[in-house]
Amino acid sequence: MAASAAAVVRRALLYVPASSQKFLDKTRTLPQPIDNITYDLEDSVTPAQKAPARAQLLAFLSRPRVPSIRETAVRVNSVDTRYALDDLTTLLKAPTLDAVVVPKVNSAADLHFVADVIRHTLPERHPPGGSGEVSREEGGRGPVRIIALIESAKALMDLNSICAATPLLSGLIFAAEDFALDLSLTRTPGLTEFLYARSAIVTACKAHGLPSAIDLVCTSFRGDEGLQTLEEECANGKRMGFNGKQLIHPTQVEVAQRVFSPSQEELEWAVRCVIADRKADEQGRAAWTLDGKMVDVPVVGKARGVVERARVGGLEVDTVWERWKGQEPE
Repeated sequence: MAASAAAVVRRALLYVPASSQKFLDKTRTLPQPIDNITYDLEDSVTPAQKAPARAQLLAFLSRPRVPSIRETAVRVNSVDTRYALDDLTTLLKAPTLDAVVVPKVNSAADLHFVADVIRHTLPERHPPGGSGEVSREEGGRGPVRIIALIESAKALMDLNSICAATPLLSGLIFAAEDFALDLSLTRTPGLTEFLYARSAIVTACKAHGLPSAIDLVCTSFRGDEGLQTLEEECANGKRMGFNGKQLIHPTQVEVAQRVFSPSQEELEWAVRCVIADRKADEQGRAAWTLDGKMVDVPVVGKARGVVERARVGGLEVDTVWERWKGQEPE
């Protein structure tokens, strides 16, 4: 069973190079709350800077937690490099670390390695037989979550075993550029060349109960045109079933978190549906309608999911609920 989705929301996952003290410090003063910041030790750090960046990041993550950062993660180097073990054993000491992002996951064995290191290094946070649940008691620290990057044809063909590798797994990320390199694809604005891979990743996450399916990076971020491209990509990903986006610049955060949140219209419909369903159940009505459309079990399930995501994402669910508390099934 995957990590619980109850308190996990990653509408935005922002990469920050761990080799830059300037960029690290800026994350403590971002203009708005953010779901996830992933401090990067992999692609954005040169081999010569791996060790200094690792030490610098540990010192940075040993400072008090910033309340506006919902989840703090580190992208370590891939398990087939000589850096991965040092990355893990060093950064797992950081008191504010919530998750490890693992790049170039090609098989379940890659995640077995990471999970074993996590459990061995932090046994107090990962008791034997632990479920991987992410809920935390007040003042406590829950298990370290794992988020896996899918970057190759091999990984795509092995999604089932990857998703079942460890209960610490909390989501999948689609790494489009490396995937395109592996398959000799050319990225186009319509992203149709990635349709199969993206659909497969979303489907695997749903099938295994993983809370996060995080879409490809939007490489456009400068000016109004860049933000418009980002908004279109986010909307496209949301329609496909993704619930978050990888980001490379702080200016992208607002767009991603807004698009991947339920809209006001979506929230109002979902609240009305859930309220009406409760009353229909009390009345013994198995079939009913809302706004002239039939409502059945899958529709109600979708509505409940929208309400839960809205609540976790900080939307004013209680206000909407109060407004529609009188909703009746038709």
